[in-house]
Amino acid sequence: MRQATTNIQVSTRGLGLYEFTRELAAWVVDTGMREGLLTLFIRHTSASLTIQENADPDVQTDLRDAFDRLAPMKPALYRHTAEGPDDMPAHIKAALSDVSLSIPVMDGRPTLGTWQGVYVFEHRTSPHRRTVSCHLLGE
Repeated sequence: MRQATTNIQVSTRGLGLYEFTRELAAWVVDTGMREGLLTLFIRHTSASLTIQENADPDVQTDLRDAFDRLAPMKPALYRHTAEGPDDMPAHIKAALSDVSLSIPVMDGRPTLGTWQGVYVFEHRTSPHRRTVSCHLLGE
């Protein structure tokens, strides 16, 4: 059994989903491992990870809109408002979604469906540089 680790930086421009499937797949290929388990972890409390459709951008827009309805930017609803009106809703959205993912690796590639992509889901309105820690265990 071998292990490999890296960090992938994803720059965001505010609310939305940011795909990094290509960068992730390229790193997996570079490890030379053919089979294994890939674990991803986002090192932030106001952003999350998701595997979602990457063919129709309306899916990403609808997801963002749905999360905005679940945790609206209305400061009167929250106690934690010191970091701006988008901060507490961002924490709620991150709590409702995934901060880590596990993806099988087969034949040297992450095993994703035809229309699946791996995304950072940015829950803050301003740009951020998000760090996704990657760990591959395999052979």
